[in-house]
Amino acid sequence: MNLTYTPEQRAFRAEVRAWMEANVPPAPLPSFDLTSEGFEAHRDWERRLNDGRWGMVTWPEELGGRGLDYIRWLIFEEEYYRAGAPTRVNQNGIFLLGPTMMEYGTPEQKARFLPRMAAGDDIWAQAWSEPGAGSDLAGVRATCTRDGDHYMLNGQKIWSSRATFADWAFGLFREPGSERHKGMSLVLFPLDASGVTRRPIQRMDGKLVFAEIFLDNVRVPAADRLGEEGQGWAVCMATAGFERGLLLRSPARYQVGVSRLIALYQVHKHRLPASMGERVAQCWMDAEAYALAIYAMVSKLDRGGKIGPESSTTKIFWSELDIAITSAAMDILGQDAELTGEENDWLDDYVFALAGPIYAGSNEIQRNIIAERMLGLPKA
Repeated sequence: MNLTYTPEQRAFRAEVRAWMEANVPPAPLPSFDLTSEGFEAHRDWERRLNDGRWGMVTWPEELGGRGLDYIRWLIFEEEYYRAGAPTRVNQNGIFLLGPTMMEYGTPEQKARFLPRMAAGDDIWAQAWSEPGAGSDLAGVRATCTRDGDHYMLNGQKIWSSRATFADWAFGLFREPGSERHKGMSLVLFPLDASGVTRRPIQRMDGKLVFAEIFLDNVRVPAADRLGEEGQGWAVCMATAGFERGLLLRSPARYQVGVSRLIALYQVHKHRLPASMGERVAQCWMDAEAYALAIYAMVSKLDRGGKIGPESSTTKIFWSELDIAITSAAMDILGQDAELTGEENDWLDDYVFALAGPIYAGSNEIQRNIIAERMLGLPKA
């Protein structure tokens, strides 16, 4: 891995920075997890990105991208976070489903779905978890029954990210009578289809981040299955690799977070013990280590490699780093930590970080994967 940027990469960074400075909204957009109006404001931002051909820079040009390598994607992400650009409302689509469709999708599926995904015309929800199947996805019970050239979908999904206002969902379903990792398929379905009922799940802060999805004889074309029939587990694990290891949690997120933490520490260090300075320094070192690890991972991808079980180590690292950064900020603020105001916008970040060890596969499950698939240890 070459740690020196080329002249072309530096020129690309300058191009991204100039566009962001000219286009990032001066004020934060309304939350996309509260109202449909906020959701549509973020959809409009996705469309502005697409108009500048920044929707997903690694995708082929004919599918709405720029055909760039992953190194330049990381550069783009660094400038995106540096500019304080809005959170991507379609991250389930462009960062999870999109890369999976690149690998497993048919030419027709790529041409149909990916340009609309990059443009924000279709916002995607992730419909994997069920009341009895969370981190253990092999326990899903929702079914896809073949009916000629169609499937009939039945069952319930829960904790479906973005599903309150999204247009489409990608869900894991099994053939009736199948068990565990066999007989499962990844099926795409519109959330306004007949037989689909959405029930928003309101968090304590009022945000509608998730929804339950109920499917009652929902008829979808078999052509909207991603990958081979019955091979949904392999397709799902490819998507999970992107979620845990790379595309959902770029290093720039944590590097910007650490920069904010350092600035906060500088304001309050006169009254803080030396140990707090050590915590802040450790967060900075860990954020830089994470960035180097991801640069190494994308170098591997650009050489034709794939993300394997090592994505589990990455997931554990970024989720625990997020907690380390935000909890340090809360401790620096002390008794003012739960107050809101100009200085303190850390509380929401801290509360969200606490969920990191749970979503994208709980860290306990990830440690089992590391033990069994990377270290070759026997199952407990």
